[in-house]
Amino acid sequence: MRLKIVHAGEPVLRETARLLTPQEVLGEEIQRLIRDMREAMRDAPGVGLAAPQIGQSLQLAVIEDREDLLKGYAAADLAERERRAVPFHVIINPVIAYASDEVKYFYEGCLSLPGFSAIVPRARTVRVEYLDERAQSQFVQASGWYARILQHEIDHLHGALYIDRMQSRTFTTLDNWTRLYKGKPIPQSQPTPDPPDPPDSATEA
Repeated sequence: MRLKIVHAGEPVLRETARLLTPQEVLGEEIQRLIRDMREAMRDAPGVGLAAPQIGQSLQLAVIEDREDLLKGYAAADLAERERRAVPFHVIINPVIAYASDEVKYFYEGCLSLPGFSAIVPRARTVRVEYLDERAQSQFVQASGWYARILQHEIDHLHGALYIDRMQSRTFTTLDNWTRLYKGKPIPQSQPTPDPPDPPDSATEA
């Protein structure tokens, strides 16, 4: 089934998604959703996709940073971002159990805000605890770009978008990013803004 990725303004993107039970995870409906989300992420293409982005308010996301997606970047850019290939996997009911004080600043985009990018501060290292697609408890200690992907997708599960965390004066179209900023170093000694308040689901409509 081809899934439609919803864009900013859809209420589901501002909701706190509900937790899934192990029984639900193992059921055919969620297993089929995982397969369809993997296909949608690859078609986009993207490195992650959360269930709210396809209109499902569920604590589920798929992640994959494929080798072929890295080919368009210079080796120096990949090294600066600590970006390397990440195999496909599923995170369900994820919790960030640890986030480093060290913060990195890089441009970030989102399939639900197509055509734009901005600098977003993120913890360089995180530990995430979650259920996999077999409803088994797992954890991952991630750093660099992989840690950024995890934080981005987990934000989606709590009704947050990168624009809530971005340095607003860096917000740009992708065309302008490519023309003006691609390949240029980003200063890392920047003040870290306070994290955004969690969205109030009672006011969402």
